[in-house]
Amino acid sequence: MLTVEVVSPEAVSYTGEAKMVVARTVEGGDIAFQSGHIPFIGILQVWSVDIIKEDDSRDTFAVHRGFVQISDERVSILSDVSESAGDIDVARAQAALGRAQDALKTDADDAEAQAALARAELRLQVAGANN
Repeated sequence: MLTVEVVSPEAVSYTGEAKMVVARTVEGGDIAFQSGHIPFIGILQVWSVDIIKEDDSRDTFAVHRGFVQISDERVSILSDVSESAGDIDVARAQAALGRAQDALKTDADDAEAQAALARAELRLQVAGANN
C-alpha cells in the first residue's frame, strides 16, 4: 500500500493510502505507481492525477504542473494548483474556457491563452462537466 499526499501552496488536497497512483509527466507520458516502485521524480503536465484505492474507488485531482516523487512507498504530488472534482467551480471554469477560446481566435499562438484553455478543459473534465 502506498501513502499518498497531494499538496499545493494553498492546501493539502489529499492524504491517504492507495494501491495505485496514475499521473502524466512531461518526460514520459502516463505513469502508474504501485507498491514496490523504484524511486522516481518527474515533472507533471497540466493533467489529472488518479488515486486508486484498495476498493478500486478513485479520487481524481486536476493538477496544474508541479512534481511527482515516489520513495519508500510514499508518493508526493507537489503542484502549483491541485483541485478535487468537488472543489472545482464549474461556472468559473466554463467562463475561463470561453475567455481562452476568444483569446485564441484573436491570436492562435498566444501561449498564455493556450495554457488557460488547457487548465479550464482539465477542470471541466475532472468535475465531469465536459462541454
